[in-house]
Parts: sequence; C-alpha cells; structure tokens
Amino acid sequence: MIQRNYKYRLYPSKGQSVALTEMLGAFCDLYNAALQQRIEAYRRQHKTLRYFDQSSELKAVRAVDERLAGFSYSAAQQVLRRLDKAFTAFFRRLKTKAKAGFPRFQAKHRFDSAEFRVGDGLTIRKSKRLSVTGIPGEIKVKWHRALPAGATVKAAVLSRAAGTWFVCFQIALPDQEGPPRDGAAVGLDVGLSNLIATSDGETVATPPWTKHAAKKQRRLQRALARCKRGSRRRLKAKHRLARHSAHTANQRRDFLHKLSRSLVERYALIALEDLDVARLTRSMLAKAVHNAAWGQFRRFLEYKAASAGTRVEAVDPRGTSQTCPVCGAGVAKTLADRIHICPCGCVMDRDIAAAMVILQRAQEMGPGHGLRLPSQRTTA
Repeated sequence: MIQRNYKYRLYPSKGQSVALTEMLGAFCDLYNAALQQRIEAYRRQHKTLRYFDQSSELKAVRAVDERLAGFSYSAAQQVLRRLDKAFTAFFRRLKTKAKAGFPRFQAKHRFDSAEFRVGDGLTIRKSKRLSVTGIPGEIKVKWHRALPAGATVKAAVLSRAAGTWFVCFQIALPDQEGPPRDGAAVGLDVGLSNLIATSDGETVATPPWTKHAAKKQRRLQRALARCKRGSRRRLKAKHRLARHSAHTANQRRDFLHKLSRSLVERYALIALEDLDVARLTRSMLAKAVHNAAWGQFRRFLEYKAASAGTRVEAVDPRGTSQTCPVCGAGVAKTLADRIHICPCGCVMDRDIAAAMVILQRAQEMGPGHGLRLPSQRTTA
C-alpha cells in the first residue's frame, strides 16, 4: 500500500469558523496541560509519563472540562499522541548530540491543526459536506478533484492557514507501481538564476517570487509594528501579512508542481544532484536558496515519478560543475564563470555542462546504484 494526501479547501460559515477556532483552542489547552503534567511528574517524582499514562486520564479530564467534552474524543487522543511524538523526537535528538529542542508550550494562534479518524469525529456526508463533532451543521468542501475510487480514507487533518481552512485526507492505495518505463533520459542541474538546466540544453529561469513580494511585505510588516499589541487592528494587520505570505508560497508551489509534472511526463530517467539543501540555507545565499525551493521541487519530482514509472537517481554533487562533459577533464571555475571552456574545444553554458555530467554519472551507476531519493509518496 502507498499513502497519498488529498487536500481540499473548506468554506465554513461564520458560526462554524468560530466553533472550529474554539476547538483548536481547547486542543491547545489540552496539549499545554499534558506538557505541564509531564514536566511536573519528572521534576517531583523523576517519572517519565507516556501516551498511555495520559490517555487513561482523558475521560476524567473531559468529565470536568465541558468545552473539551463537546469535541471528538479520538481527536483529543491525537493531541496527546502529537505531544508524545514531540518527546520521542526530543530524546532521539539527544542521542545524536544534535540541538535537542525541548517541547514547548503552544500559543493558540499558532496551534493550527487537528487530526481526526474518518468516521469517528469527522464524517463525509452524502451531500459531500463534512460533519465534525462539536461543529454545528455541515461544512462546505471545494472538491476540485474526486477521491480515488476504492481508496481507504484512514484519517483527516483539519488545518488553518492565513485565515483559510483546509482538510487533508490520508488515503491508502494499492501499490500499482510497475517496472520503469523506457524513454528519454535527462540530467538536471539546479541553480539560483536558472532554477533548472537540463542536459538537453533547456533552461528554466527562477521566478523572483520573494523579490516581487518584498515591497508589499515590508509595508505590511511596518503596519503591523505600528499597531498596539492585543488590539483588533493588530489582528487584522497580522492577517493581511499572513495572506500575503501564503499567496507567495502558493505561487511557488503551483510553478513547481507544473514543472515537475512536465519533466515526469517527458522523461523515463531523471538524474539530479544529492544536495544538502539544509546546509545551503545557512550560507550567505540563504535567501536565494529559499526562493528557489530546491527541496520542495525534489519532493514533488520524486512522488510524481513513483506513479509514472519514471526512475529518479540522485548522484554525488562533488565536481559536477568543474568537469568537462566531453573529455572528463577537470576545469576549475569560480561562481562568476558562467561559460564552460575546456582545452578539448568544448564551449557551452556552465549549467548545461553540469547537467550533462550529472546524467553521465547516473547512467554509469545503472539502475538502483545511485543515491536513490527517499520515498515521499504524498501529494498536496
């Protein structure tokens, strides 16, 4: 079985929006109370509480908290599981000597999601609307695409982003992935000025999403800074800033979805570099790297390729831009050198030459011998 996520926009009424906000607030209070209980148990008794220790007390908590009792019991359990996952990740980071990051108390304006079991707390009605325990009426859904026929809908996550509500269904589908298909192969070199350069000689410029949004973002941030904390005007200014940021992210996501789909449909083998994007985002080029969104593009490309029978291989990135694709000799370049010039007579664009080297490395290693991309079979 493979897991897929199908995300849809919700259009709740004003009363439903208020109820949904109250639900997230109640779950946030539960999360913080459970975190406080764990801290106090360890401080006073040196006892580590687990999920089952806290879930066994959930019925008693709901009996005295009328607000929490009005919402789904299974969704409240998922809140405790969410806290347990945070502690599990914290202890794992301690073992690896990474920056641990102890679980923190959550603010209500940042607690933006709740997980449900479909059929238990959240139900899809025959009218194609959602019924959620504790929320009056049925919530309108924009079904921009149908759920797969015969799929098992396991869970759903209700979320809020920039004042807009969404539902994301987690679906289990039979693994129908067949053998890799035959067809053309291409190497991709990602960059900052050109988002990708292909071994076929094609380049796709990086749209300046961040640059175009910067002027309005500065104005909105200044307007927010002038507002008094706790005022309604500050809430409105904060909402305008969040919507602007979400619009920029949506533009980037839409472009990357279309680009990755185009590549998957055209090629049977796609080779790219196994870049450490997290490390690059801590460099002097961090803003440009975030704007290019290489990691997001890679995830989109991989999960689309898994369904289309396209093979995706990631190769060692060392020296790809310093190697001649014709003779294989090393040709040193600085970042300012945009043309590859080799003594063998090869003269071409630096990025296209690197893409050709990437493809050659993937073909030399053969199927399954490259640095295979991690499986990420979800869609947004």
